Amino acid sequence: MRPHLATLVDDFRRLGNATAIVTYRGNRRLRASYADIASLAERFATELQRRDVHMGERVLLWGQNSAEWIGVFFGCVLRGVLVVPLDAGGGIDFARRVVAETSPKLIVGDQPLVGSLSEIVPKIVLDEIKSALPPEPDGKASEGSLSLDTPLQVIFTSGTTMEPKGVVHTHRNVLASVAPIEREMQKYLRYERLFHPLRFLHTLPLSHVFGQFMGLWLPVLLGAEVHFESRLQAQRLIDLTRSERISVLVAVPRVLDLLRSHLLADDPELKTQIQKAQGESVWSRWWRFRKVHRLLGLKFWAFVCGGASLPADLESFWSTIGFALIQGYGMTETTALVTLNHPFKIGKGTIGKPLPGREVRISDDGEILVRGDMISTSTWQRGKMQQAPDDWLATGDLARSDAQGQLQFLGRRSQVIVTSSGLNIHPEDVEAVLDKQDGVRASVVVPLETPSGNEAMTVLLFRGSEEEAAKAVRHASAGLSEYQRIRYWRIWPELDFPRTSTGKIQRGKVAEWAAAHAFASTVTSTDTNHDALADLISNIARLPTATAGDEARLDEDLHLDSLGRVQLQGELERRMGVALDDATMARIETLGDLRRSLGLRGAAAEMEPGVTSPAVASESNTTCERAVYPRWPWSLPMRAARIVFLECALRPLVWFLASPKVERLPNMTWPDAPFLIIANHITAYDAALVLYALPGKVRRRVAVAMAAEILDDFRHARGQGSWFLNGLFPVAYWLITGLFNVFPLPSSIGFRDSFAHMGKALDRGYNIMIFPEGHRSGGLLAHFRPGIGLLVQESDAEVVPVALLGLGELKQSRKRWFRSGKLSIRVGRSMQIDKGLQADEITSQLENTLRAMLK
Repeated sequence: MRPHLATLVDDFRRLGNATAIVTYRGNRRLRASYADIASLAERFATELQRRDVHMGERVLLWGQNSAEWIGVFFGCVLRGVLVVPLDAGGGIDFARRVVAETSPKLIVGDQPLVGSLSEIVPKIVLDEIKSALPPEPDGKASEGSLSLDTPLQVIFTSGTTMEPKGVVHTHRNVLASVAPIEREMQKYLRYERLFHPLRFLHTLPLSHVFGQFMGLWLPVLLGAEVHFESRLQAQRLIDLTRSERISVLVAVPRVLDLLRSHLLADDPELKTQIQKAQGESVWSRWWRFRKVHRLLGLKFWAFVCGGASLPADLESFWSTIGFALIQGYGMTETTALVTLNHPFKIGKGTIGKPLPGREVRISDDGEILVRGDMISTSTWQRGKMQQAPDDWLATGDLARSDAQGQLQFLGRRSQVIVTSSGLNIHPEDVEAVLDKQDGVRASVVVPLETPSGNEAMTVLLFRGSEEEAAKAVRHASAGLSEYQRIRYWRIWPELDFPRTSTGKIQRGKVAEWAAAHAFASTVTSTDTNHDALADLISNIARLPTATAGDEARLDEDLHLDSLGRVQLQGELERRMGVALDDATMARIETLGDLRRSLGLRGAAAEMEPGVTSPAVASESNTTCERAVYPRWPWSLPMRAARIVFLECALRPLVWFLASPKVERLPNMTWPDAPFLIIANHITAYDAALVLYALPGKVRRRVAVAMAAEILDDFRHARGQGSWFLNGLFPVAYWLITGLFNVFPLPSSIGFRDSFAHMGKALDRGYNIMIFPEGHRSGGLLAHFRPGIGLLVQESDAEVVPVALLGLGELKQSRKRWFRSGKLSIRVGRSMQIDKGLQADEITSQLENTLRAMLK
């Protein structure tokens, strides 16, 4: 066993410039090497020394997963300072109580989170941490007295309505889980070279012990890359897995269920193929499901699943297709792992065998009892560390052991419902049967206090009418034992159950709602789902919630613009697991159309299941061709050709024809990182004018957004009014795309692809030129399209405004512009946008800035 966890920083240095972390934020891809993290950790340890923060004192860490988060964590490890990691999705009130409980000497986190804490404690924003730290580490900043029993971190696990209770982990606790896996790895490392580097797509918060195990401790042992993605959208995860050549997806069962739903919706035959594949050999199944393997990428081979119990049908689905599904069992008090499935000896339906160094036994009533070095022996309560009273940990989880010594998880002891008849109902058993019924998206069985005693109450997430839900409940009850049959049930009124950051359903909140509504006269899905959708759309449009019928139009009545539809797509997939593609979303006109596309039948539309509304059916046979986003203009030969064109043809031609006056601030400084350029749009030559006004080092690294519809017409030789011009314009398409580095920006659908392309261009060092009006104006500045605010948010880039003056007046008066001397190009100061602003507020700020420059 290692002497302490600070030795991992030595491994970071050894791995050097190998990629350690890739973080996806908005449309950006941010890379950090192992050497980068080691340097950041050492510099942060030096900063802690400078601030006089000593061993045993606390640093609160509250932010999204990132290389900076990891650097701060290991900086605390080097210094012997206790880290207090909080879930970035957690509540502000709970965070304030944790601050009061732990009295941190320093708070580090994301700007919106840190900014919400008014406590008088020094704060550092993660995005600004590289500039806030000393440029060079002090080799004396690390504490020399680290040991296995040095406290490492305090993880708070209690709910927001309870007194905060922190579990204290020591270096020994973590290394008790790491050491046996590190030893076992030695047998297989020679084979790892064939697949190096292993890449993990990681979807859990680093404030969670399972997230830490797969994001902090395990990857460095393999020299693996960790890709952090917080957007749990099926298509996004599939695209990343394939394009980044991911080897392993680290996720909770909910994410695996989301991916399964997406695949089944995309290929209706897949369910039948799963049934046919039962009993086939591994290679036969791989060949049968080769399309799925190609979709996820041929390097992808395994899921590592934790954080919640994995339903048997979900495990069977993925293992039948041919992917390894590795489960483990642990909890915060056990510092992650107690049992683990061996990657090459996976026990079906089990959570694996106990790892070395753990004593595990099953009590007479089926509870898992654990003892060993990985058990936390201290808690943080009432402002100090307190010792736990017993070596054996009663986990509160139920299990049984099979003939091979592998444990089968049965559920939480606290969730067992003892009915008025004295019989025990395990909610997981009932939920497993319910979840197989048509229309049931999820179910929760909670205790209900009735006049005759305690009973089980079922709450459903259901896609369909109340009559269909009742039929599904009757069918499920027929497959249960008499004492398990469903006698009380209701349909949940929102689009999804309340969940934790790891996807677990918050049963307490569901039970509270169930107690309040169990004996109500009626709670129908048609009303409540309707309200939930309207509320969601109102939140996206940032307008007060209004009562809306199925006939309400998304655009005119609910004020949902094209960018709002993009946001709605993502929210519906995240909350409901339903992916609506761009073409389908574009065809939806009314709230009723949307409800029926989601499978939520409204009261105002008495339609049979599967019947498509007229608004959708009228265009059901049309296709929506995706725009082409070329990368060949980024190739070295095209970059060289473009530089020659810009310097030897474009600039002299603009000077000769327009002789514009360029106005730039004296000693103007340009952003170090790639940025966005916005300008008003008057003629087809505006991009050339803007490029003329930029300095050479900026001008040569610009990608220009152009209306996707115009580019598409050019490419397909149409829309130019005559066969002769149509024949010429494909050539124009190739010349414009190559010489101006142009890419398409759609006006209605396909924003996600366009934004993703812009992100890739920014990552490659290109500045993005965009005309936020979205069309050529008559001279006066038109209102900006709302997409510019969302683009700035996603790109996390500075903005340089450029105003074209005089051209609008010449266009309106129809005067000649050839060397008129009336054209000016005014370049404004670079703008760093406040990250706390909403997208529409950013749009307004940019529009007002450019409007002021035009005066």
